Amino acid sequence: MQFTDEWLVPSIETLLSNEALKALRDEKGPNASIWEILLQRKLATNEQILGAIAARFRFPLADLSKVDPKLVSTVPEQLARRFNVVPVRQTDSFLEVATANPFDIDAEKMLAFATGREVRMLLGAPTSIREKLDELYRETETAVARLLEGIGGDFEVEQIKEEEENAASAEQASQRPILRLVDTMIADGISNRASDIHVEPVEGGVVVRYRIDGVLRQAMKIPRNAGVPLISRIKIMSKLDIADRLRPQDGRARVSVNGEPVDLRISTLPASHGEKVVIRVLNQKATTLALDSLGLAEDEQKAIRSLLGHKEGIILVTGPTGSGKTTTLYSALRAVQGTGVNIVTVEDPVEYRLGENIVQVQVNEKAGLTFASALRSILRQDPDVVLVGEIRDKETAQIALQASLTGHLVLSTLHTNDAPNTVTRLVDIGMEAYKIAPALRGIIAQRLMRRLCKNCRQVATEPVSERFARFVPAGVTLYHAVGCSDCSMTGYRGRFSIVEVLTMTPELERRIAAGATAEKIAEGARAAGMRSLWGSGLRHVLAGESTFEELMRVTDVPREEVEEEAPAPPRRGGRGRAAAPPAPPPSPAPVSPMPELTMDMELLEDPTAGEGILAGGRGHGACVLLVEDEEQLRRVMKDLLQREGYRVAEARDGIQALDEVDRFAPDVIILDLNLPGLDGYGVLQQLRSRPATREIPVMVLTAKGDEDNEVRVFELGADDFVTKPFRARALTARLEAVLGRHRA
Repeated sequence: MQFTDEWLVPSIETLLSNEALKALRDEKGPNASIWEILLQRKLATNEQILGAIAARFRFPLADLSKVDPKLVSTVPEQLARRFNVVPVRQTDSFLEVATANPFDIDAEKMLAFATGREVRMLLGAPTSIREKLDELYRETETAVARLLEGIGGDFEVEQIKEEEENAASAEQASQRPILRLVDTMIADGISNRASDIHVEPVEGGVVVRYRIDGVLRQAMKIPRNAGVPLISRIKIMSKLDIADRLRPQDGRARVSVNGEPVDLRISTLPASHGEKVVIRVLNQKATTLALDSLGLAEDEQKAIRSLLGHKEGIILVTGPTGSGKTTTLYSALRAVQGTGVNIVTVEDPVEYRLGENIVQVQVNEKAGLTFASALRSILRQDPDVVLVGEIRDKETAQIALQASLTGHLVLSTLHTNDAPNTVTRLVDIGMEAYKIAPALRGIIAQRLMRRLCKNCRQVATEPVSERFARFVPAGVTLYHAVGCSDCSMTGYRGRFSIVEVLTMTPELERRIAAGATAEKIAEGARAAGMRSLWGSGLRHVLAGESTFEELMRVTDVPREEVEEEAPAPPRRGGRGRAAAPPAPPPSPAPVSPMPELTMDMELLEDPTAGEGILAGGRGHGACVLLVEDEEQLRRVMKDLLQREGYRVAEARDGIQALDEVDRFAPDVIILDLNLPGLDGYGVLQQLRSRPATREIPVMVLTAKGDEDNEVRVFELGADDFVTKPFRARALTARLEAVLGRHRA
């Protein structure tokens, strides 16, 4: 009869006689372990067995007292318990685990696949490993309690039950810690002014992020044993099918936070690690639905109110998702609302309940109530003003245009980049240009810019980039973001709208009817006084309400202004940070002594070597964003770059890196690939997908030096690829070469 750990038998011959071993074989039951039997009968101790194995196979012993709890996120609990292993140490290239069976090939392969690293086995006693696993991977209630310790605030949250809600849903979500976690997450998001709450499954857990002022920020990371019930609880609240995890679902819920009702829109999406859930927070108390609360300039408000003065025709609000189109439409309805006006809306979904004198219709495609069918019925209800939530297809567009031509004022939204391209989009849908021209009264293209925090903003002392210098009149004071506790260290608090208002004129109507291109329509609109999105945002920047970095995040410099721009002098760094000639460099700050380098630092030479050569300061004040999660290595590299004359900003993970890019607008980025949360590949992809960051040079620095990985990062848009360990002088030389190519 074989033991489950038969490989151990030759190693314990010095501890057990052949007769005793034969007796144990005869007595053992199915699935018996010789290691467990020796401990139970006190025939040997863990130390004796480990010593015998180590002496025979020369395996190192694991010190379980020095296990880093942060490694829990590296190895999923399911794998750790399945193979009875404990992660002990990790680098970019290998993972050390404690195991009682160092010959388990399946465990080695699965762990290598899950972590992307070479697996090295250390010896540990099975009982000690199980105890350590229980300590590291705590039960759900303990993990949730630890999470909630760091969240302050006294919240009172109650779900507002709809009449059709049954008791079965409440019974399915009966775990008290999960109920408290969901309530606290929603209340904390609302108290932090979040417009959306993202619940994203990742390997080993669930990440919760809040979108505040248009930018996502990580709020907490939840263990998987608490994250999966959390997602199920959210689905139960919104009356979604918790058993169906393979299809996207949409729902809604109402909750009461400290006595204030808040509407929630819930959307689920199947992903590789589980279902992702996004909760859209519709807090009417926090949203003032009035045109004068959108942050518009006086002439922009006047132009919009002039459009709303028409009794018939169609007015379109355009922009990407999350640009505030619905809020602007609702504010427009408030401006025309009155006892003598019949207003009907058809929406999917109804985001805010607008009160008396406005009838709101919810689209229900399962019941056959689409935008088009609802709009047909609405036109038989004698409306004065009709709001169509979104024009998605030709049928809806045709009915909306027909309604606008027969004495109704129609308001709707469309997804386009700017106002002139809206006409092109309607033609693409299938509308005839000669019908669009007489029906259209105006188009409002919109974006949302973040407002500088008034408590911490500071006057910008750096010279204005040559790209923006011609937009800044002499004597204007600009500000830059700093960060404080009031704005969660972002430098921004709150948002306002910037708009591009196209008002129809006889000349524009003639051009549209003749099938003119978007460029010709834009030319005619500018001649009639239309200010571009760039021009609208520029006024706020010059007024000290925001920054050029924020303006470039939401829109680009108009093409015609770029073409007219005179040739600029050679730039000193990426994105043209400062015009030549450069300002005199500040006095160098005292440099802290260089820390002693160790093997883990993966730096092959002393950065102070050749200091006479480096003293010239080739950086010339260019800004480097250093993205590296290993703190000691980041500190050494920062000191090295500062000695070279660079200004250094730091980021510990991918999410923080994207925030720091928006904040500092670096000339070059040194990017590690192995980052927590969003890895280096994701950061690089995000940078290259955004117009404002597409041209920033990126140097990838990684221990993954294989050819496939190098090809992949270059395909994603990297400018250089450096493998660890690296040499200090070689790194700075390559950095200077990257910047030189970018300047050229």
